[in-house]
Amino acid sequence: MEKCNLLQHNYIQPNWPAPNNVRAFTSCRSKGFSHPPYDSFNLAQHVGDDKYLVNKNRQLLPNYQNFIWLNQTHSNICVDLDMIDNVIDATLQADACFSTRKSQVCAVMTADCLPILLCDNQGTCVAAVHAGWRGLANGVIENTVSKMPIHANNLIAWIGPVISQRHFEVGKEVKEAFIDYPQAFSQKTEEKYFTDLYYIAKQKMSDLGISRVFGGEYCTYQQADLFFSHRRITHQAANGSNSIPTTGRMVSAIYLD
Repeated sequence: MEKCNLLQHNYIQPNWPAPNNVRAFTSCRSKGFSHPPYDSFNLAQHVGDDKYLVNKNRQLLPNYQNFIWLNQTHSNICVDLDMIDNVIDATLQADACFSTRKSQVCAVMTADCLPILLCDNQGTCVAAVHAGWRGLANGVIENTVSKMPIHANNLIAWIGPVISQRHFEVGKEVKEAFIDYPQAFSQKTEEKYFTDLYYIAKQKMSDLGISRVFGGEYCTYQQADLFFSHRRITHQAANGSNSIPTTGRMVSAIYLD
């Protein structure tokens, strides 16, 4: 898989053949202001963190003044940010967005789900997608690509840090939701499976005509020094090693320069 570059101030930058005017990154979890269990570069207002500290963290982001923060609900809703003006943060309910406007940031927050960043070969349009298993099953990738004013075969994609298959245990309902992707599942017990979200997303994009898909080498669960993980903190709370089953969120963002 492609390597990513870890930027000086706590960001992962995709190593992909995007045009020179496309800026993209995923934040890591350190070098921020938040206190445990949100330590320390938490960017989410909805997880119980001090909103003043979250706002201080957000102001560290590149081009922070042009972020529009979505209220993500594991839907398949994608919005055209070029049609949005003066939106209040977290009032725009969607799990994906796109833009052709210079400097307008498309961003999604994650802590195990897939963050997918998209751009076209000419550097005229960018998109960000939040895709957990429900979003994948409900067609959030397909809906986003269909709304973008770019043909799918002219798009390239990067998948940011996501929970890896070895740590993502699910029940039969998830396997049944992806009956067309049996290779994405390895059986643990009669009722439990380990699921490869990266594989499913990559196959879905391939089916749409997006052949150039990069990333997928970081695991949010395993790499605790770099990333927040909702499932990891939930497991720690269950076994008594952490009493508070909540954590922060990273952001994956893309914009035209």
